[in-house]
Parts: sequence; structure tokens; C-alpha cells
Amino acid sequence: MRKTSVDTVLRIKTKHRVGQLARLAGAVAEQGGLLGDITTLRSGDDFTLREVTVETEDEAQRDRMVEAVRAVDGVELLDAIDRVFDLHKGGKLHSTSRIELRHQRDLRYIYTPGVARVARAIEREPERARDLTAIGNSVGIFTNGSRVLGLGNVGPLASLPVMEGKAVLYDKFVGISATPLLVDTLDVRDFVDTVLRMSLTFGGIHLEDIRIPDCYRIEEELIERLEKPVMHDDQHGTATVALAAVLNACKMTGVELSRARVGQIGLGAAGSAIARLMMAHGARDVLVTDRSEEAMRWLADQGARPVDLPTLMREADIVVAATGRPGLIEPKWIRPGQVIFPLSNPDPEIQPVDALAAGAAFCSDGRSINNALAFPGLFRAALLVKSRAITPEMRIAAARAIAACAEPGEVVPSPLQRHVHEAVVEAVAAAARAQGLEGTARLTRSG
Repeated sequence: MRKTSVDTVLRIKTKHRVGQLARLAGAVAEQGGLLGDITTLRSGDDFTLREVTVETEDEAQRDRMVEAVRAVDGVELLDAIDRVFDLHKGGKLHSTSRIELRHQRDLRYIYTPGVARVARAIEREPERARDLTAIGNSVGIFTNGSRVLGLGNVGPLASLPVMEGKAVLYDKFVGISATPLLVDTLDVRDFVDTVLRMSLTFGGIHLEDIRIPDCYRIEEELIERLEKPVMHDDQHGTATVALAAVLNACKMTGVELSRARVGQIGLGAAGSAIARLMMAHGARDVLVTDRSEEAMRWLADQGARPVDLPTLMREADIVVAATGRPGLIEPKWIRPGQVIFPLSNPDPEIQPVDALAAGAAFCSDGRSINNALAFPGLFRAALLVKSRAITPEMRIAAARAIAACAEPGEVVPSPLQRHVHEAVVEAVAAAARAQGLEGTARLTRSG
């Protein structure tokens, strides 16, 4: 299994010769590349113009493969296009208008003098801004880039492609207008103050890629200070999808979650949130372990049971690991019948094939635990019902909806299926209403 992959599109002109494509494929194979799509663009009397997609493990291997193709007799390499960088040219976002501007009266309606009436109406009744501006369908994605993917503290500027990607998912999956905002500070107080000052612009606040423990303090204070939905996606989006996967794995293996011991290895942002959501869902006993004694004490205060790793592996029926430590779980520790989720990417704590060979009833790594299944629908529902919060009950409703949408044999469905997000929105909105949260959001804040 490849850790990462680089897709390159080679635009080539080949002479009409017997075996020409075979020679090209041989050059790619000699460098360890994998051939993908081959598309014929044009065919002349003595040549063919094609686009050939090739996958390599990294850029260095890609460069060796390109030189090998360039050296093939009868092949003219016209261009080598990196698909990822090509899609990022100019950024992934562009703000557009919902209003067509064709006549002079249109200008008078949407700008001066007509817009003054709308401004006065909002001045008198601030909550009307939710319907008379884009606020009611908007989320601000705030980050300082201090914990981006597995890259660490790359800073806010380098985090922007990730934030733009989140915004694309909001738009395509649930029709929310999301805006990335780069907060250039590692100071918690400055970060919170920045979000508070900008919060009027948005109906919801999405926190992303912020290091621990700062992410906990930032989220807690913003939830306390703002009467609108605030959620740190690295914690709660991931935990929601992990719970959905566990629910389906339990169904596949006959394990009853309410009677099971759940073991959480690793108490970073994702791991601690997974443990808390398992407790909220009603797992009988949640065991936690981490190198940080402070993290274990914090979870113990919320009802978890701190243990060492051998004890957790010995007692837990369901084991979830989110440590970033490849190979941490040894096959000899697997107890027959356990459900194992080693979630660290790109290398899990144990390879699923090894866990299954050691007797696990089920094992799936982190490639399927995509938080894109959760955060779009959670915020869409919160905005829809005007909820001031995204609660554990709402996240559990989302997890159940995600689990229910999976096909037989899947732990979770693909995030590319629109009906999954629709199901999440419906379930989360119902949960918010059941908690009496409908209509509780406020755009303005006190203090």
C-alpha cells in the first residue's frame, strides 16, 4: 500500500510504430510508476497525441520517470502536468454574486440608494441580517496553521490550501458559503480576540488545524462568548465519523456498544474527542491511555478510566488508536474478537491484515475516517434551525445517520454521495429541535 501518491499527466506525441506504447509502459515500469488513464487527443498520419496519467510515490520518483519517458525513442514529451498543483493554480475558491446586474434599476436595488433601506432595517433589528445578508448561510474557517494534517506547525499561509479545500466541501456538499481566515498568531488570547471581532460576519465558526492544548481553550471560550455554533473540526468532526465507523463495525461483529469496553489510545485533539463522544453515546466503560498524564487526568475527570497500554489492549472490546506512531500495537497484543481502528495516517498503529491474522474480528485503518462526512451537515443543520451550539447529541445523531447510509460491508459511506449529507442534516436538525435549541442563535454577542 502506497503511503502517498503523485499523479502526473504526460502529454506525449508518439510515432506510429508497433509496440510504441509497450516501450512507453516499460520505461514507466522500470522507474516503479503505475500507468493510469490513457486518452487519445489526436491521431495524425504518422503520430498520435495522447495524455497518459502516471502515479508515483513521490516527486523524486516522478522526476526519474519523466526522464525515462523522455529517453524513449519515438516518444516526444510535450508536457508533464502535476495534477495537484495544476488544480491549485489561482486557488480553489472564487467569490461570485447571486444577483445578475444587467439594468440600471438593478444597480439602484442592490446598491445605492436601495441598499440604505436594508441597512436601516438591520440597524433596527440586527437578527434580520441573517436573512437579508449572506450571514445565515456562512461559516468562517479560522486557523493559525499550528497543527496542519501530519505536517505540524507550517504556519497560517501554508495552511490556506487546506482551508480552501474545506470551503469547497462546504459549498459542494451542503451549499454553505465558507471563508478561510488566517490568524497570524500563536497566542491563544490574540486568536480568541480576533475571532470575536470578526464573528459578526458569519453564522458559524469552524476552527481548524490548531495545536493542542490551545485548540481546547480557544473552542471553550468561543462557545462561551458566542451565541452561534462553534466547532473544532479536528476534534468533533473526526470523532463523529469514528463513532459512525464503530457503530457499523459493532453491527458487523455482533458487539453491543452499550455493553462494550472501548479503549482509546492517544489523547490528542481527535483521540480525546473520540473518547468523550463514546462516553456520551453510552459505552459501558471507556479506557484511555496516552504519554501525557495531564491528558489522562483530564479525561478521567470526565468519566474515562486511565490505564496503561497493555491493560487497555487486554480489557478493551473495541480499540481506537490515534497516536501518529506507526506499529505501536503489536499483533501479540490482539485479543481474539476485538474490533480495532488504528486511525493514524499514512501509517497505522497496526496494519489491518496483521490485526486480522492475530484474531481481530474487525480492523480498518484511518483512510475511511474522513471528517468531510460530518462537518458540512453538522453546520448546515445548525444554521438551518438557528441553533446556538453543536452539541454531543447532535454529533451522535450525525454519526448514526452516517452509519445508516453505509452499504453492506462498508464501515462508512463515501463523502461524495450527496444523500449522506442530506441524511446528516435531517438527523442533526431533529436532534437540535429535540434539545430545544431551535432559534437560540444570536448574531450579536454580549460583553
